[in-house]
Amino acid sequence: MNDEKIRVVLLYKDYFTAFYDEQKQKVKDKIIWTFILIETIQRVPEEYLKHLEGTDGLYEIRVQVGSDIFRVFCFFDEGKLIVLANGFQKKTQKTPKSEIEKALKIKKEYEKE
Repeated sequence: MNDEKIRVVLLYKDYFTAFYDEQKQKVKDKIIWTFILIETIQRVPEEYLKHLEGTDGLYEIRVQVGSDIFRVFCFFDEGKLIVLANGFQKKTQKTPKSEIEKALKIKKEYEKE
């Protein structure tokens, strides 16, 4: 990975930070590694960043540490800016509707400001 940023990952309020602070160091390291990957490679594989079907511009950043799976919702602003919403540990096959709704609410709040 080169160090030149193609995109910028941005924190919005403390929605993501609250989730991040609860994680083990190994998980934090992998999340940061994934953010750097997203910022610096031209085409990010779906394995790491995927559009959520049926949503208006909501994406999930996908992080896996061992058998633990984590998701961080985000959305784009002006193409090159990725704004982080909420994160959670995925424990079921389907993404919980409540987490998607929370992310969409954060996105709306961001767009209003």
